[in-house]
Amino acid sequence: MTRHKLVIFTNPVEGREDEFDDWYMNTHMPDVMRVPGFVSGQRYAWSHAQARQHPQTWRYMTILEIDTEDLQGTLDDLLSRAGTPAMRMCDALDEHRIVYAFTAATPVFTAGPAGGIVYAR
Repeated sequence: MTRHKLVIFTNPVEGREDEFDDWYMNTHMPDVMRVPGFVSGQRYAWSHAQARQHPQTWRYMTILEIDTEDLQGTLDDLLSRAGTPAMRMCDALDEHRIVYAFTAATPVFTAGPAGGIVYAR
């Protein structure tokens, strides 16, 4: 099975962050995990510490892991559920967001003893 990542950048509607957080964690992520092929996900908040300073556009990033040989079919299934009882949406989610799908181009690199690199297979 091929592993893919779906990277999503989002913001809450101004003043509705608590509602957005509650929906994302307690409704949206469980709904997404019910889509065949989606195996895990984690949400991140923008950090003030950055390697280079630049304007901050997105407050949140979610990385979802998908195991499938038919990525487009899996993404189509996900999108077909949006706004239905199978994937309830929330108006506290700002309408502007960016979604990118990626497929691994290399093995996983990890730090080995004495700073060496170990490649996962």
